[in-house]
Amino acid sequence: MIQITAMNNWRRVLRFVAMLAAVTTLHAKEPPAQVIMWPNAGAPILHFSFGKFKEIGSVGSQRTYVIDTTAENVWTKPISNANFSLYLFDKNKVRIGDGFINLSSIAPGETVKFQTTISSSGTPSSVSLVAKYLPPELSPLAPLRMISLTVNSVPQGATLKIDGNEAGTTPKIVKLAVGSHVLEFSKESFNTGKYPLEITADDASGGSVSYELGTSAHDTVEMRDGSILTGDLESVSSTQVVIRIGGSMQQLNRNQVKRIVLVERDSLSQ
Repeated sequence: MIQITAMNNWRRVLRFVAMLAAVTTLHAKEPPAQVIMWPNAGAPILHFSFGKFKEIGSVGSQRTYVIDTTAENVWTKPISNANFSLYLFDKNKVRIGDGFINLSSIAPGETVKFQTTISSSGTPSSVSLVAKYLPPELSPLAPLRMISLTVNSVPQGATLKIDGNEAGTTPKIVKLAVGSHVLEFSKESFNTGKYPLEITADDASGGSVSYELGTSAHDTVEMRDGSILTGDLESVSSTQVVIRIGGSMQQLNRNQVKRIVLVERDSLSQ
């Protein structure tokens, strides 16, 4: 009887050890909390810790997760208010979702705990933070506000420069910082133009600007083979047409010319 009791006790001990090992293995497989120090350069101000992703719902391929989050003010001053965008990435570092974090009235050394809700189109693996609004006490670290704007021209296909830098051809969606800018438009056979633009802090993305290049700057000669020449017409006779293109004279057979379009010239002052 004593031997049976001893064996039972040993079995209980072995079962307990096996359960403990299983629990330890389970916890070892769980990913550790992700820690982000903000800003990522210089002295840290906020210490964020994100737990594992907990799925709470789904619609089609879109899933919703909550993340246990802590934020600690490791700065020497209180933080009145700060907003952050939280971006979600899969294991291949492809962005698949986003969320929002709002912090307010955090004293130095204080830690706040909350849950962050985030939507995703895939299986999340990691997160990153981008500051969207910072209070005056953190203004040196405030993000540069950019406005998305569609820039077009009449006619389209003009070369666009923004503040002297090449930006592509119209129509073009560009991002401009708050402040003063100069848009430059140029297109072959049309007058070039400049358009001063002021972006204010109250402007919202999604607006548009259109610039009309106006009339052609040169005469146009349409040939019977379909080609078009642009330049300054010098003379027309019964046998030839003379046109200056890029500083050089070209003599054309009159019978090969289909049509000539002349632009209006400013009269010479007397």
